[in-house]
Amino acid sequence: QVQLVESGGGLVQPGGSLRLSCAASGFTLRNGAMSWYRQAPGKQRELVAIIARTTGVTNYADSVKGRFTISRDDPKNTLYLQMNSLKPEDTAVYYCHAPGFGVWGQGTQVTVSS
Repeated sequence: QVQLVESGGGLVQPGGSLRLSCAASGFTLRNGAMSWYRQAPGKQRELVAIIARTTGVTNYADSVKGRFTISRDDPKNTLYLQMNSLKPEDTAVYYCHAPGFGVWGQGTQVTVSS
């Protein structure tokens, strides 16, 4: 069964950090591009970061550039999103996505608030 399971969300103060994980099963992450999306209440889902299939080249939304880092651990078949210097506007449900396999995770809530 092809599946993505996110973890690592939670409540954090502005300026804090969180690391999201996305464990894949039923397929190999490095065989396709992988991405993180987020959706805030009342807003459309938006692309946050993407990592290319073989080169590992990364790309980010302007709003998170310099603060977020997407990475992949191939032996663990797991995708990560390191989020630093978090802002209240980063509050959203975060989803990992494997576009080549048409798979979405269930989402993990990130809330940035004092």
